[in-house]
Amino acid sequence: MSTTSPTSTTDWTPQPGGAPWLSQVRAQASMEARLMLRNGEQLLLAVVIPVIVLVGAVMGADRVDLELTGRAIDVFTPGVLALAVMSTAFTSLAIATGFERRYGVIKRLGTSPLPRSGLLAGKVGALVAVEALQAAVISAVALAMGWDPAGGVGAVLGTLLAVLLGTAAFAALGLFLAGSLRAEATLAAANLVYLLLMAGGAVVLPASAYGSFGDVVQWLPSGALGGAMRDALIDGVVAPVALLTLAGWAVVGTVLTARTFKWE
Repeated sequence: MSTTSPTSTTDWTPQPGGAPWLSQVRAQASMEARLMLRNGEQLLLAVVIPVIVLVGAVMGADRVDLELTGRAIDVFTPGVLALAVMSTAFTSLAIATGFERRYGVIKRLGTSPLPRSGLLAGKVGALVAVEALQAAVISAVALAMGWDPAGGVGAVLGTLLAVLLGTAAFAALGLFLAGSLRAEATLAAANLVYLLLMAGGAVVLPASAYGSFGDVVQWLPSGALGGAMRDALIDGVVAPVALLTLAGWAVVGTVLTARTFKWE
């Protein structure tokens, strides 16, 4: 009678170490997305405020007599979609991360195998998921109001690149802000910057509406994102200068975050 040899003990030798980088990022992104969707204040900032801005801007354009290059709904919708990206990727992320540092959440993540690059990538992944929800809601409202976006490969590619690069740029800048200031200071600074960029950063309105100042604001991340979205959804083309500007801001923000971000 043959006997089965016992399993070698080496088959059960533990292999300590962190999970692969992509697995860590996927888990972090999933957790971040769930936390954002459960936060009523962040949903208000991410969805309700952009919708109110869209409806108010379209209804008020006729009374204010703005000089627009097309129908108000077609001009304002790309800008509001850009505003939604900015509100989620910058303001919501900065405030949430600031208070996570205050309550020790980031410190505990710092003791895990998750590197800073993984933390940033995980947060960006969660932001993209939330932004998909924002885009669906805002687009539905805009279409109900008569929005007629441009079609074609240029429109789709330009929109996707603008959203991805805009998310990367604003997320990096938001993490830089949250990683270098106290939670209360981050809350105040993030909201102040959001309001300033919404009013004067060429997000909702095109840079041409600001006169000579438009030559300056178009190089801000807000102006570049708004311009890229309008070029894609109004003219159906990719805006290389605006996209390169966003890529530059993403690189600058990432470098600053990597060098200055504090886990507590």
